[in-house]
Amino acid sequence: MLDPTLLRKELQTVVDRLKSRGVDFDTERFNALESRRKAVQTETESLQAKRNALAKQIGQLKAKGEDASAVMAESQAVPVRLKQLEEELAEVQGSLNEWLMAIPNLPHASVPVGGSSDENVEVRRWVPQAGADGNPAPLGFEPKDHVTLGEPLGLDFDMAAKLSGARYAFMRGPIARLHRALAQFMLDLQTNVHGYTECYTPYIVNASTLYGTGQLPKFKDDMFAVSKGGGDDDPKVDEQGKSYAREDQYLISTSEITLTSVARDSILADADLPLRLTAHTPCFRSEAGSGGRDTRGMIRQHQFDKVEMVQIVRPDTSYDALEQMVGHAEKVLQLLGLPYRVMLLCTGDMGFGSAKTYDLEVWLPAQNTWREISSVSNCENFQARRMQARFRNAQGKPEFVHTLNGSGLAVGRALVAVLENGQQADGSIVVPEVLRPYMGGIEVLGD
Repeated sequence: MLDPTLLRKELQTVVDRLKSRGVDFDTERFNALESRRKAVQTETESLQAKRNALAKQIGQLKAKGEDASAVMAESQAVPVRLKQLEEELAEVQGSLNEWLMAIPNLPHASVPVGGSSDENVEVRRWVPQAGADGNPAPLGFEPKDHVTLGEPLGLDFDMAAKLSGARYAFMRGPIARLHRALAQFMLDLQTNVHGYTECYTPYIVNASTLYGTGQLPKFKDDMFAVSKGGGDDDPKVDEQGKSYAREDQYLISTSEITLTSVARDSILADADLPLRLTAHTPCFRSEAGSGGRDTRGMIRQHQFDKVEMVQIVRPDTSYDALEQMVGHAEKVLQLLGLPYRVMLLCTGDMGFGSAKTYDLEVWLPAQNTWREISSVSNCENFQARRMQARFRNAQGKPEFVHTLNGSGLAVGRALVAVLENGQQADGSIVVPEVLRPYMGGIEVLGD
């Protein structure tokens, strides 16, 4: 959520930066809410001063033995009005917060201005064997796509469609083992080499958690709801006897949600930072806005696996952490031997909560193009403000943390890339060397 203080002090700057994202901020609406807030606070402060003055006057009159009834009657009206003003202020703040919950983050100054992915900027690429055009050299035969390559290995979209419908995958045998090997390799790399703590998280979260990380309210249509908040007759006491409010619940679209939310409603010690967390989870997305794109295969599915990286850091270190996390994702691709490029997203292509994002795009020979396999973002204090996630700084004062998240990597898309880049002319697949220990030493699949 945007900082209301920044809006009050540098409104035009905020308006201009949002405009670079294609968002028109309603300044008239903000100024009207701000005017109401100021009026309520001014009257509140005036009445508080009056209450204090009347209390002093009553004390003086009683000390002199004089009649204080008229002043006491006047003072009794003050708390009633103060209560009304408190409710008015809560209403104004509630309206402002509800509105700001739907406004995206401000782009960092280093983010290129642009309206679409066409204006993203390539930062670097890693291509072990490049052709004349700088892309990976051709395989030397007509490449097959991952669907054709995967079917003999146990990739079964017909079974998935029978069980669940379109945009699901069923895997058995060798390809299921390869999928598992990829996830285990990624987890081991992130924990043993890059210093992340492995976590196991719920796959279902309540609405408050999604508001905190920014999936709600804007992306409600992309979430799978699994339950509605209960009525008054439903139990609202947990196993420890603590009461709680029942909320709508949703399947997670990424474990960024659960990992980032460990800091929700907390004040962390300075010594606790940075937090580096990782988890392998399924992710569930309705793809409501995908418009029929990538309907063939595993590129865009309702259910897919991902190894997620999250860092929760001090504000002055977050951009160093961003570059570090991009390197952590790159290392996965390098060890798998997969050609990729790093793209800096422009303002118009960034995610809702991001201040700066890098995408990693892997080469897919059958499509003869680059496809996103990881997205790494610095959200600065945008999520922390929504979650009330803070730390106690060197001066001992609570301050919002910065949160970062990134894929390390999307397992299904990594599987696609391994199949297509590792294919041989006979349709067999060379298993990347780093995966062979997880595959019982198998070097080639389908030979």
